[in-house]
Amino acid sequence: MPKFLIERELPNAGKLTEQELQSISAKSCEVLSHLGPGIQWQESFVTDNKIYCVYIAPNEELIRRHAEQGGFPINSVAAVRRVIDPTTAQV
Repeated sequence: MPKFLIERELPNAGKLTEQELQSISAKSCEVLSHLGPGIQWQESFVTDNKIYCVYIAPNEELIRRHAEQGGFPINSVAAVRRVIDPTTAQV
């Protein structure tokens, strides 16, 4: 199943409280439960002004539907083509 990286611009995201992050996460999970098992949220990275999310889904359309139904910003969606890490350098 394809993996996607989603960029969400959210001013002051890094200052969100634990309660606010919990609420956002709960809303995302609620929307995911309605969309079915074809889309999965793997993890998100919160920076000062953006949240980067990693999802597994059959297509970008389903990613965008999740954002729309959840009321989440979505600035870009990129399909992950490959994953590399330090072990990639080893021969």
